[in-house]
Amino acid sequence: MASAEEDFPRGGTAKTTQVTKPEKSRVEVDNLFETRVPEVKKKRKSTNQDEEQDAKKVKSKEAASLKLNAASKVDILHLKDLKVGTLLLGCIKEVNDFEIVVGLPSGLTGYLPVTNISESYNKILSDQLDSGELVEDFVPLPHLFSPGCVVRCVVSSLVESKDGNVSLKVSINPKEVNKALTSGSLKAGMTISGCVESIEDHGFLIDIGLSETKAFLPKASAKASKQDLKPGQYVDCLLEDVKSEGRLVRLSVDPSAISEAVADTEHGWTLSNLCPGLLVNATVKTVTAHGLILEFLASFSGLVDFMHIDPDKDSYKKGEEVVARVLYVDPSDRKVALSLRSHLLPPGGSVLDCVQSERVGEVLQGCKVAAVHYHSGAILELPDGTKAFGHRNQLKEPNEPFEPSHLQAKPELTCRITDYSPLEQLHLISLRKSTIEAPFFRYSDLKPGQIVQGTILSLQRFGLIVRVTGHIKGLVPRLHLADVAITNPEKKFTVGNKIKCRVLSVDGPARKLYLTRKKGMVDSTLPVFATYADARVGRIAHGFIVCVKEFGCIVRFYGDVKGLVPMRELSTEHVMVPQQHFYAGQVVKAKVLQCDQENEKLLLSFRAVLQGDTEGQEKPVKQIKPVYDFHVGKNVEARVVSKVPDGLNVAILPEETPGHLPTVHLSDHASNCQLLWEALQEGDIISDAVCLSRTKQNVILTKKPLLKACLEVGAAATEFSGLQLGLELTGWVKNIMAYGVFVEFPHGLYGLAPKAAMSDQFVSSTATVFQMGQTVRAKVTNLDEEKHRFLVCLKASELSSPDGEGQERLTRGLHERRVATEMITGRDGSDLLQQLSSLVVGSKLNLTVGEPQEDGSCSFSSDDLPTVSILASKHHVSGVELTSGQKVKAVVLHVNPTTPLVHISLLPALLGNRKTLESGSKHEAQIQHIEGDFAIVSLGDTGHVTVVLVTAHLNDTFGSETERPKPGDALKGTVVVTEPSSEVLGGLPLVTREAGGVSKWSATAIATSRRKRKVSEGRGSLHSFQCGDLVKAVVSSIKPMQVRLTLPGDVTGSAHVTEVLEDPKPGSFPTSSLKVGQQVEARVIGGRDIHSHKFLPISHPGFVCSQPVLSLLPRKLKEDVDPKDLETEAQLAELKPGQELICYASKFLPAIKCLEVAVTPKITGTVEVLAMTNNAKEARRPEKLVKVGQALKARVVSVSSQPKHLYLSLTGTHTLAPGSIVIAAVRKVTPHVGLALKLPFAASGTASLLDLSDSYAPNPLQQYHEDQLVRCCIVEVNKENKYHVSLRPARTHPGKKLPITDAEVLSIGDLKKSQVLRGYVATVGEKGIFVRLSRTITGRVEFKKATNYYVSDHSLYSKHIPQDTLLTVKVLSVNSENSHVELSTLPKDTGAADLLPESLHLPLRKRLEKKRKRKISESAAQAPAEVEKKKKKSNKKKKSKTEDTDSGVEVYFREEDTESSKKAPANVPEPQPSTGPARLQVSAGFSWDATLSSLRPATAAAHESSGEEEEEEQQVEKKAPKKTRKALEEESKREEAELRRQEVDLMDPAQRPQSSHAFERLLLASPDSSLVWLQYMAFHLQATEIEQARAVAERALKTISFREEQEKLNVWVALMNLENMYGTEESLQKVFERAVQYCEPMPVYLRLADIYAQSNKIKEAENMYKTMVKRFRQESAVWLSYGTYLVRQGQSDAANALLQRALKSLSSKEHVDLITKFARLEFQHGDKERGRSMFDKVLTSYPKRTDLWSVFIDLMIKHGNQQDVRELFDRVIHLSVAVKRIKFFFKRYLEYEKKNGTPETIQAVKQKALEYVENKGTVEAS
Repeated sequence: MASAEEDFPRGGTAKTTQVTKPEKSRVEVDNLFETRVPEVKKKRKSTNQDEEQDAKKVKSKEAASLKLNAASKVDILHLKDLKVGTLLLGCIKEVNDFEIVVGLPSGLTGYLPVTNISESYNKILSDQLDSGELVEDFVPLPHLFSPGCVVRCVVSSLVESKDGNVSLKVSINPKEVNKALTSGSLKAGMTISGCVESIEDHGFLIDIGLSETKAFLPKASAKASKQDLKPGQYVDCLLEDVKSEGRLVRLSVDPSAISEAVADTEHGWTLSNLCPGLLVNATVKTVTAHGLILEFLASFSGLVDFMHIDPDKDSYKKGEEVVARVLYVDPSDRKVALSLRSHLLPPGGSVLDCVQSERVGEVLQGCKVAAVHYHSGAILELPDGTKAFGHRNQLKEPNEPFEPSHLQAKPELTCRITDYSPLEQLHLISLRKSTIEAPFFRYSDLKPGQIVQGTILSLQRFGLIVRVTGHIKGLVPRLHLADVAITNPEKKFTVGNKIKCRVLSVDGPARKLYLTRKKGMVDSTLPVFATYADARVGRIAHGFIVCVKEFGCIVRFYGDVKGLVPMRELSTEHVMVPQQHFYAGQVVKAKVLQCDQENEKLLLSFRAVLQGDTEGQEKPVKQIKPVYDFHVGKNVEARVVSKVPDGLNVAILPEETPGHLPTVHLSDHASNCQLLWEALQEGDIISDAVCLSRTKQNVILTKKPLLKACLEVGAAATEFSGLQLGLELTGWVKNIMAYGVFVEFPHGLYGLAPKAAMSDQFVSSTATVFQMGQTVRAKVTNLDEEKHRFLVCLKASELSSPDGEGQERLTRGLHERRVATEMITGRDGSDLLQQLSSLVVGSKLNLTVGEPQEDGSCSFSSDDLPTVSILASKHHVSGVELTSGQKVKAVVLHVNPTTPLVHISLLPALLGNRKTLESGSKHEAQIQHIEGDFAIVSLGDTGHVTVVLVTAHLNDTFGSETERPKPGDALKGTVVVTEPSSEVLGGLPLVTREAGGVSKWSATAIATSRRKRKVSEGRGSLHSFQCGDLVKAVVSSIKPMQVRLTLPGDVTGSAHVTEVLEDPKPGSFPTSSLKVGQQVEARVIGGRDIHSHKFLPISHPGFVCSQPVLSLLPRKLKEDVDPKDLETEAQLAELKPGQELICYASKFLPAIKCLEVAVTPKITGTVEVLAMTNNAKEARRPEKLVKVGQALKARVVSVSSQPKHLYLSLTGTHTLAPGSIVIAAVRKVTPHVGLALKLPFAASGTASLLDLSDSYAPNPLQQYHEDQLVRCCIVEVNKENKYHVSLRPARTHPGKKLPITDAEVLSIGDLKKSQVLRGYVATVGEKGIFVRLSRTITGRVEFKKATNYYVSDHSLYSKHIPQDTLLTVKVLSVNSENSHVELSTLPKDTGAADLLPESLHLPLRKRLEKKRKRKISESAAQAPAEVEKKKKKSNKKKKSKTEDTDSGVEVYFREEDTESSKKAPANVPEPQPSTGPARLQVSAGFSWDATLSSLRPATAAAHESSGEEEEEEQQVEKKAPKKTRKALEEESKREEAELRRQEVDLMDPAQRPQSSHAFERLLLASPDSSLVWLQYMAFHLQATEIEQARAVAERALKTISFREEQEKLNVWVALMNLENMYGTEESLQKVFERAVQYCEPMPVYLRLADIYAQSNKIKEAENMYKTMVKRFRQESAVWLSYGTYLVRQGQSDAANALLQRALKSLSSKEHVDLITKFARLEFQHGDKERGRSMFDKVLTSYPKRTDLWSVFIDLMIKHGNQQDVRELFDRVIHLSVAVKRIKFFFKRYLEYEKKNGTPETIQAVKQKALEYVENKGTVEAS
């Protein structure tokens, strides 16, 4: 105390009394959630009247402020009104495995995911997933919940999907539902919801969402309510008793008590914690047309909408008392809704009987409107008298306003029941036409085998998601996307596309629909097997193979119908292996042989289908069908067999070969195709059809005239190889995609026209440019030789237009229309159609005016055509006054015989007298009518009309609808009359349009202008430059491989990259030295021919012109250069191998894995990947090594003359020589041999197993695979020019000093006797084990030098020592003459473990040394014994030193020891090296170090040897001479001395027993002492008696009392340690599993993890720790142990991540201690800065934890510097804690400075203490 007073003297000013200020009283208003300060009225003179008025104002204000929520209008709950956090009352409608469907108020539907049940259930799910096995407490959702159960839930998320639908997810997790409740707000009599957390002995723990409250439900209460509760189950509870301020609650689940429990004001309900489902007494405040407004719980207002008013009660009155149930609560809007429906009130309310309705999907007629609520919807009365509700959105069409008046005006309505709301007990209906007319409304409406149309929603890994209707989605499994497996389905299917499918199976209750897209099943006309009853014997149907087995094929049809096709019925021929002929997913025809409906078994046959064996039919005589001679372009005649929607099924005559003529192939004009299809009927003969392609079933025909003309003259290309750039082809649009259109051409060629190449106009959508099947002309613009794909251009400006093509298309199209009209009118034979056929364009009719139409058009009637519709559009009646019944004359513009409909015109310009036309006359034209591809135009003021094509070119398109021609538009320019009266046009004039008169919506004008710019009409040049001319040029464009230059006269020339710079630096880009616009001097060195856009190799070969080739090289710009020298270039033959040159990268060719380079403009070469670099990592991405145009320094490898080719190398070498380091590719991995490698320069090599690494490893070939690139070194070349290479890093990286574990053995001279090295087993033969020491040297291990065990059956060696086993061997002898090397693998020689495992229980090999054959004198007999004793003593001393540092047991043995052949041989382990596994250890409570100091090596002296051993030695030695009397006396004395020594040892308690008998006596005295048992085990281990040690451990476990848990745990840990050292992994696991059963699991796990960690079994330790943190995640000791292990392993980052996981799993009260312990670990073994940071964060949050400050100071003193320690002390002494604690830290501060500081620092601490005392006194005084 004196020193303390001296260091810290007392001081400070006198303490003054602190005057406290009076606090203002505050009034707590619960309903307002606020505190108010009451006003203090000031005294003033006032009258009584003023005081009364003021009092009234105050009172009215207080009353207004006490209103919790106010309700002004009544409305139902809309989806848009919902917010996250809204509390709702719901009813379970459906229960699935992972989701629950919940019915919510106002007909809404929510979805409850399995993860939103409760925290305890989530934990069970997590354990289930982690373990992968069924957890005992896990109960699936269908067993926890049942439909009809009423639950309290909260909105957890509102997610809007891409199609605009909102996914509403709810939660019943008590932590979210009861979020606003606190422990202090719990009162007896309240009802809340919860979930079963766990099952205890006397009841259940219920999770009510309050972490500080434990809710207990007695089992008696649960049994009384007849509820079998399970973990995770939802329960509504009544609070019977609340104790300890809400921290302990007793619950009841009596349904009757809960349903009748009424919420009271005493419960303290507020708006924030008000829960749905509460029963309240309420008073009617307001009655409205849409519902009621109630008051309840004194200060709450609630709404009752019209659907929740009791229908059995006629009316309500203001002030009436009612009982209501809280329906939903929205705290954010302060809105509460109630229900007065009887099914939600007592005695019910917990379970609803009616949840689903079978009437969902019914379409009802004759429904009447009962009531309309504008903001909500309407109540309808169904024909049977029941009421139904329709939401306002369902009472109108989309995008239309809701009009209640229109709804009420209709006497009857047709509606469809869409759903059923269990909370309102009402059906929900819809008046939308799309909903009423939907063919499928529920999944059950679909039937297996039905054809459906769907839209692709998404493409998943498992298949296509297809939307059939708005509510029905189906899955097309990946197997059913097509008849064959599709590798890249995303290329075939696009989201939004419509596809046709067939229903495979449908599960209505589960709402699962499976579809198929297999064409064989979708297009099948055979019967559908949807049930086993459909599969009658003899019927044939299409199905698909599910699986192929050895006994046959399993075929599935629709639904669950499937059958077996046995081996004998697979084919007409014998099938040995079905897998070679059939595959899963294959569509097949099968015939039913047997059908067992009861057992659902089918026997099918493929053979019967092939043989044509059908039931009930006689087998016809087989007729040999003639083989149809098919070839593309063949003219045929066909008969129409049947009409199908997409075309005509025909029979090709005379062979009657089945064919198909698609509708789109009936004409080149899309508008004519449908007309011709309607005109043709079954039996009609079609002539002049052409064969186009062939399928398995049909021959595809075409009638397109343009295609026929192309095929007649011969197709421009019949295969891909015949395609050339610029080639024009005629085809048709096959498919329209978002990115372009696919065009099909004859002979199966397909080209893609990208979006940008479709039209000269801007294309916003590809769907409106071309039609499916439209004839187009295309130009090839790009060819992909590898994938056989090509791109085409459809722009009209890029294509030629043959003269007269437009006129031919017009005449053919009109001829087709006339023929179709004649066929239609002639077949029917009616007078009306005959009269229609007589009407032609331009003829005049007398008509009567009818009624005008809304769009401005007018209808007419004719006495001659009473049933024909006659119509004049608004344009054709403009300017004409018409009255109903007026007689007028009109001109016919178009006649449609199929409708029938006649378009006319009343324009005066067309009705006047027609003028005479002359050939060649020009006129202005105006469009009067458009029909498909044809337009009816008028010719100026002549009164004539005629027909022209809408598009001048076959490919003309329109940019938008505004550019599409319309009646009234004028054709720009003029038309020229070709024939005044054409027979083809039926007497109308034939006209052509002039080029200048092409309209704005045609691209032909662009094409015409481009065709004027002809480059050349034949071969020749467009310039006058000659070779050698020196010119001034301007750089116009720069590319990596060439520069384009503009010469005088606007002539374009080019300079190759090799002609730009003289000597470029390797790696530079010569062309980059120039700039666009730069003027340069160049010399013409030649020319090259280029093709114009009109060039075609056959038809237009003359369109070729010459372009000058230039050079910018200074040496070629000299004036004295001879022009002849300019044309002379280096020839390929002049290049020699090894020559260095500069080349330029052109492109990388992935197909052949080569880099193409340019040496000169005419010489190119290739560099293979292996010759591009010596870095294997870079060689994996060869295309990244160089860039196009880059200058490279290369060396010539070789030059081939046939074919001419140049091979180069970029690595600086062109040949392979020993010592060369190159990159090689693994060609083949040969087991037991090595690697076959592909080397650069077309060479090959091999790498042996022993040349792969400098440190041998098991399975050395495991890390290599084919085509892998490796770095290698050439070792030698054999006579066959095959190279031996090495992958050793020491050879491949000679400049680096890399560690070498296994040195390379180059020759037999490198081997020395007694050398220890490693090698791989080559083979196990009859004479021993042969071990490869290098590629050329193999040594032998004789069997007697292989193991310590005696092996009679040598096959054991090959069984346990497989080929390529890595062995450690010792060289015994080396014979250089015959290259023989003898080796040994004995443990004593190599220090490694024995080759054979101890588990084989083999006897030890006996090694008896021959002893000297001489007489042994007494002195000589004693000498060896004395020497042996000295050896034992020295060994004992050495061992004691080892035990000082090692807590394990070191076991020794001697080879001289022998055992009796009568006894079972003991397993003797090998002596372990110092780096071996950890010694046998036990847990805390016992240390090997304190008890094994007296252990000695196993006694092997002569007096301890058995008599049998002495007899064996006597058989080898000669008989010893007879001992003298003196020797016998001395021997007797020695025996007596030994006995006395043993007696003294027995009397000494500290002496350790030295025999089994001594241990047994000791165990009789202390049977429960684990220390004795473990010493006994160690005794046997010293004698290498492993089995005896195991037996002792087993005895200990049986003997030790079950109450001594720690003692038993010590034995278990010792046994696990023993198995870890001497046993196998299986035996260790068995012991571990037993230990977990008999002991507390967590300590056993911890001990085994420590054992693994200390024995350096990293992988096993990691797995053990990971298992522990999953199983014992609530135990901080487990996390700390794992963290300690990670930090000691140097994995600080992993330990930090583990800490974050631990904080999530542990309770918050354990966080601080755990963080502190992890921080200490960082200080001791990891990153000290991180540990310091962790301490800083903790102490910032908990500054008053002085114990943590103390620990922090200790660690900083030990591991930090003085400056940091002083800063830490300065922080501590300024804490706001008790004075006595600060005094403690001042003492520590002073002690530190006295030990480590100076007098100045000591004085500074004292001064700080004095200041602290003074400041403290001043504060207290103030």
